[in-house]
Amino acid sequence: MSVSTHSDFDKAVTFFVVDDDEVDRETIQRSVEDMGLPNPIRMARNGEEALAVLRGQDGHNPISGPYLIFLDLNMPRMNGIEFLREMRADPDLHRSIVFVLTTSNAEADRIAAYDAHVAGYILKARAGLEFERVIQLARDFNRSVEFPN
Repeated sequence: MSVSTHSDFDKAVTFFVVDDDEVDRETIQRSVEDMGLPNPIRMARNGEEALAVLRGQDGHNPISGPYLIFLDLNMPRMNGIEFLREMRADPDLHRSIVFVLTTSNAEADRIAAYDAHVAGYILKARAGLEFERVIQLARDFNRSVEFPN
């Protein structure tokens, strides 16, 4: 039986960013790279595309291995709350670990997100233009917890 190290685990966890804002997606990717993390990053622009990626549909390669989702709420076509509801209803995806990363400070959005069992709700305003704190949180989270298969 082999024992995995933190660096082995870091390499295995994919960061999946679901956000329609190209600047935010690029900023997250740049923060991961600037921190020298080996985690692969996948991107989707809305909830529909994210579900297609997770399910390996519409020409998307599915994400293999454990992943951590960073989810914006305010997106076109399928917003973050709709995505969460659809994902939680899917027997293959319902255990996915999600951090909401949004501009919405609405109590109704926070309640809806936590009702859909998100791991955390982070305001982009608090994260600022530098998403390093969010990426550090994700790095520490995936170093400290066991992900479902």
